[in-house]
Amino acid sequence: MSVSAEPTSVDPRRNGSVPADTGTARTDTLRPHAEHAFADELAALAAQDDRPRPARWRLSPWAVATYLLGGTLPDGTVITPKYVGPRRVVEVAVTTLATDRALLLLGVPGTAKTWVSEHLAAAVSGDSTLLVQGTAGTPEEAIRYGWNYARLLAHGPSRDALVPSPVMRAMAEGRTARVEELTRIPADVQDSLITILSEKTLPIPELGQEVQAVRGFNLIATANDRDRGVNELSSALRRRFNTVVLPLPETPEAEVDIVTRRVEQIGRSLDLPAVPDGVDEIRRVVTVFRELRDGGTADGRTKLKSPSGTLSTAEAISVVTGGLALAAHFGDGVLRAGDVAAGVLGAVVRDPAADRVVWQEYLETVVRERDGWSDFYRACREAGA
Repeated sequence: MSVSAEPTSVDPRRNGSVPADTGTARTDTLRPHAEHAFADELAALAAQDDRPRPARWRLSPWAVATYLLGGTLPDGTVITPKYVGPRRVVEVAVTTLATDRALLLLGVPGTAKTWVSEHLAAAVSGDSTLLVQGTAGTPEEAIRYGWNYARLLAHGPSRDALVPSPVMRAMAEGRTARVEELTRIPADVQDSLITILSEKTLPIPELGQEVQAVRGFNLIATANDRDRGVNELSSALRRRFNTVVLPLPETPEAEVDIVTRRVEQIGRSLDLPAVPDGVDEIRRVVTVFRELRDGGTADGRTKLKSPSGTLSTAEAISVVTGGLALAAHFGDGVLRAGDVAAGVLGAVVRDPAADRVVWQEYLETVVRERDGWSDFYRACREAGA
């Protein structure tokens, strides 16, 4: 016997989200969901998308890729890039979702796995909220289903007493479910996905029923490849996924572009100064992070020790956003070396003993000798004093 959950619509007015003309929501919500923040772009793509769409997809695979990578539509509408990276990576990810194989986005911290997952779900299903957040304490009920215990005790097992998980709802409604940090979830809980992904069904033995996935259902999972050895995926579960590795930005220019775009988006929601006033400082932060991450200076002349942290693009975004806030509230609104120095120090020195030695060596042998970086050197010295 098969059952299905009641369809659930997402009303942007319910959480105060009102899409703006620019395609980026300007609302009281601190971080609107992707389908609300970029509602205008999604609507423009849907209106001009005349390519074949898989069952229950809001857009064709071509339009989904355009939404993520950006472009200009025939009517002149500009679609802003959500992901800056290899086009083929996005195309493979989108194509995977159009098949019956689930998608695993794998990469080091800060490679936009969650960001890409959210925007893929928004473009495909129009709903990115069917989310299971993986932690060491994630129970099996978060993936399968739970129970309303008041109703269970009063009336016994029944459909009304069952509480569907986001995955169960996605199966019943033909939508895209998301599982974040899959390798953080205990192995026995992970394996509850095997039947869902292979048989496309979720048994409910207490009721003698099952939920069968309808066309349009698929699942996107993310995993941090630095978590290897925490809760490794079983070979049976790994076979159910098509794995797409999201790389770090290939060039400094690409990483500066990513940081600038994201800080602009975050800054608008926080009423912070425009990013172009601080592009030079963004370039410095990216340069420092890349050199320490790669273990050598950009010109290849000096080998460096790497700190214990990841120094990811996401951390660079955080450092620059914090610097902009300092400049706005305690400066003249222009991002300067003194505004980012403390953030850089905090990102690099995670281990007070070992990382401080790495930082001091880099500061004295590289930053101090670099032309045009004297203000940054002084600011970092003051921040570490």
